[in-house]
Amino acid sequence: MKQVASTALCAGMALLLLSGCGQKTMLTPPPGATLPPAPFGTTTRRDADALLELDPQAAPERSVELRKRSEVREEDPFDLPPE
Repeated sequence: MKQVASTALCAGMALLLLSGCGQKTMLTPPPGATLPPAPFGTTTRRDADALLELDPQAAPERSVELRKRSEVREEDPFDLPPE
């Protein structure tokens, strides 16, 4: 019983310490480090915000095309009944 209480206390302390880790400041490289080199064919380095942007393949735009009339569904071999 005493071991359970000490384990719970340690877990609570760990959660309390981790809750203060979320900083909301500009991203910069650590002291003594630099940003990655400029991509081939360009002359300027990209800053931290540009490096965090997703390219279109990583986050494609969503298609919101609405159906105007009902269509017959194609056969789906993975649409199996529950067992």
